[in-house]
Amino acid sequence: MITSKQRAYLRGLGASCPAIMQIGKSGVTDNLIKTVSDALEARELVKLTVLENCEGTPRDVSDALCEALGAEGVSCIGRKIVIYRESKEKKTIILPR
Repeated sequence: MITSKQRAYLRGLGASCPAIMQIGKSGVTDNLIKTVSDALEARELVKLTVLENCEGTPRDVSDALCEALGAEGVSCIGRKIVIYRESKEKKTIILPR
């Protein structure tokens, strides 16, 4: 669990990074979960775009991904979601206390 100060710090980092994936009409699938998990292990902070034709709302997609991955939802603004999970091998982001 991250604190509100840490969430604000991650939100600032996520604002400048580009969205690396798009979630379309198929929604949250096993393949998407595996791909996002690999991206989180490499980057720790991932920004995704939820397309208009996706079944659920961006908040629903964010919650489903976070639950499946054991990650933290950082922000959900419009159709963009930002997810954080600490890397096991390659920690690059130092969170404030």
